[in-house]
Amino acid sequence: MNYATIKEFDVANGPGIRVSLFVSGCTHHCKNCFNQEAWDFNYGNPFTRAEIDKIIKCLEPDYMKGLSLLGGEPFEYTNQQGLLPLVREFKEAYPQKNLWCYTGFDFEKDIKCDMMVKWPETRELISYIDILVDGKFIEELKDLKLRFRGSSNQRIIDVPKSLKTDSIVLWDEIDKNI
Repeated sequence: MNYATIKEFDVANGPGIRVSLFVSGCTHHCKNCFNQEAWDFNYGNPFTRAEIDKIIKCLEPDYMKGLSLLGGEPFEYTNQQGLLPLVREFKEAYPQKNLWCYTGFDFEKDIKCDMMVKWPETRELISYIDILVDGKFIEELKDLKLRFRGSSNQRIIDVPKSLKTDSIVLWDEIDKNI
């Protein structure tokens, strides 16, 4: 897996100060995507042990609230495989911090009913994610007033609650645990 960039102090992609990893590779090709260069799976640099160590170290201070995964597309199959060592280590080191993930895939249709059925990597990856922002960016539905998403079709999903109830539970911003 390659990655486009690591933002060590990000406040735009989840609540609080976070580390954000932008992976390379995306087949959605959304019109006016903010990160088109990351569509290419070969863009950027290889994601190695050194990057995992850097991210884990950056998350050490108490003021860091969590890790966000973006792209490109984290749920492309090759990216799932590349992300698993990082998210395993993140959850082991910082169980009190949250993991956000942004995907153009639909949680029910694509992730639950397709990927989770086909690939054990998807089942494991989704088990670590606290919040999933799902849905393709749609230029015609772009709304700059939306918090943590680009277009009104995108949802902010509480993954553990959604998996437990087997129905979509949207993130409640009042919940201080996330």
